Amino acid sequence: MRALLLDTRTWVHSMATPGALSDRARKEIAVAASIYVSPISFLEIGQVVRLGLWPEMAGHVATLDRVLADQGGQVAPFTPEIALHASLMDWDHRDPFDRVLAATSEISGLPLVTDDPAFAELPRLHRVW
Repeated sequence: MRALLLDTRTWVHSMATPGALSDRARKEIAVAASIYVSPISFLEIGQVVRLGLWPEMAGHVATLDRVLADQGGQVAPFTPEIALHASLMDWDHRDPFDRVLAATSEISGLPLVTDDPAFAELPRLHRVW
């Protein structure tokens, strides 16, 4: 068993629509020793809800920390090293949320559970889907 980092969409699916996860992702999450979610995912969910683009998550924003704890998950670190790595990594992808997730995965050695094809551009990143 290993620890995993969930990207934002994967985490939301794990709490709201687990059928949207691939079979492999569901299996890997079920047997993981630890599940991590980056603080950047909290920011991303809140921002997208504030913009009115994720109304189904609006009722969950205030309790996301408890939801993660109830799922047995942990908040991943967000250190200066991760922030600098995210900003300096050689990747044309400009989404700051994705950059922090990739940097967290690489620095922490945690496979990233994601269906986002943008992460496939990073050869050092171990992606699970």
